[in-house]
Amino acid sequence: MPKLKPVALAKLFGGLYLFGAGIALMVHSAIGLGPWDVFAQGISKVMHISYGLASIIASVIVLICWIPLKQRPQFGTLMNAVLIGLFADTVFPLLPALNAYWQQLGMFILGMLLLAIATGLYISANYGMGPRDGLMVGTARVTGWAIWKVRTGYEFLVMVAGWAMGGQVREGTVIFAVCIGFLMQWSLRMFGVKSHRPVEEA
Repeated sequence: MPKLKPVALAKLFGGLYLFGAGIALMVHSAIGLGPWDVFAQGISKVMHISYGLASIIASVIVLICWIPLKQRPQFGTLMNAVLIGLFADTVFPLLPALNAYWQQLGMFILGMLLLAIATGLYISANYGMGPRDGLMVGTARVTGWAIWKVRTGYEFLVMVAGWAMGGQVREGTVIFAVCIGFLMQWSLRMFGVKSHRPVEEA
């Protein structure tokens, strides 16, 4: 793990906060979520807990899956697992009521943009991949499957599981699926992260 440097730490924690804020905006918009967020939202509904706490539980489940894959979490991995959910919960009380669909759509898009920017920012700190990234990379390494196949398989499974638990799958889910790859690639270039590195999603 790289040494803990002030600038890198600022990138890590600033990026994780923006990531949490972006997720909060998308959840609050109530027009659908990305696959992993549908899963976390489903957990929150079943367990009657906050979205942030449900997100932490989802991350812990993913990290447990690292064990048979022999993936080792780093500092950034653990901070990602714990802080994004906590940060999201601090943002929810600040968000206004949405009275029109265009407001919901605008908030969703703003949240998605924040999430993309946050990804480039915290990955540029170089403190390790996020929990879902590690699951994807570890599974691809062990099985020999292409990363895109592993990612597609996991995202489909968690989306269906989240939907079955009451998570919201709507037009926002489609918008996220179509746009997030391009937005994250742009963010990674903006922060000087090499494009071949894995990209964590919400």
